[in-house]
Amino acid sequence: MKPRIGFLGVGWIGQHRMRAVLDSGVAEIVAIADASDELRAQAGQLVPGARLSRSLEELLETPLDAIAIATPSALHAEQSIAALERGVAVFCQKPLGRSAAETRAVVEAARKSDRRLDVDFSYRKTRALEAIQGVLQTGEIGPVYSARFVFHNAYGPDKPWYYDRKLSGGGCVVDLGIHLVDSALWLLDRPTITRVSSALYAKGARLAPRSEAVEDYAVAQLETDTGCLIELACSWNLPAGADAVISAELYGPHGGLAFRNVNGSFYDFSAERMRGTQREPLVAPPDEWGGRAAVAFAENVAKSTRFDASADELVEVAEVLDRIFGHEIAS
Repeated sequence: MKPRIGFLGVGWIGQHRMRAVLDSGVAEIVAIADASDELRAQAGQLVPGARLSRSLEELLETPLDAIAIATPSALHAEQSIAALERGVAVFCQKPLGRSAAETRAVVEAARKSDRRLDVDFSYRKTRALEAIQGVLQTGEIGPVYSARFVFHNAYGPDKPWYYDRKLSGGGCVVDLGIHLVDSALWLLDRPTITRVSSALYAKGARLAPRSEAVEDYAVAQLETDTGCLIELACSWNLPAGADAVISAELYGPHGGLAFRNVNGSFYDFSAERMRGTQREPLVAPPDEWGGRAAVAFAENVAKSTRFDASADELVEVAEVLDRIFGHEIAS
């Protein structure tokens, strides 16, 4: 029997993930909720038989195995906990919480209810990043001692709440840097972060630690117990000469690996292996990766809705973000 999934929040990203699940055929979408009459109607046309409602409370009146949440960040933790406490597995857009404390509360709710909890860290599902992980797992380039991750977006978010720290949890670090932190910890087999240093800026002015302003440029260095130095940079509205600059470079004593967006694209990525002065292509576009994390969640829920310990990784990522913002946590 296919799992029954409800979708809460069906703006662009919510509808995109819903289409991916629909096209996969692995789950049945039985309910849709959004406060916007227009968005709710648009999504309902994709799934004519789904029950339409305006709120999470109404959505949960429908028997569900899982819910996909794509609402503003300030609502993620509260809505995820409410669903989990009703025995419903959760797939949520990032960030799961605006802080490590909020994130930890959601994970503990999932553990207590024994229900699966995933976050849409979609870049893990690109063929390019998967190819890099595959090479790293062979050990062919040796232990990684330097890793650099970049995400510069030439545009800023178009919704006002992104620029209110109380609602968003932060600026470009929460919006873009969270993907860099997750990818780094995932690729490097979850090292312990022993020290974090960072610098955050807003409109060219450096921010003090724990500032209430929302950063639009950030750099950070993460030192690990393995000796690897992880360098991160992310921004909104940077005049970088392209729509986006997205990359990862990892170096070991026997070679390097590179992940890059192609021609400034937000969607097209390549992967290469480097040996001395030579480059070996691993993956090139095209690659329809955007909805794969949602489909993988639906596939996992079809097997079991029970809690999976991988949810603890969500807290690790959130703790690193807290430390980047100046809320240092001793290791």
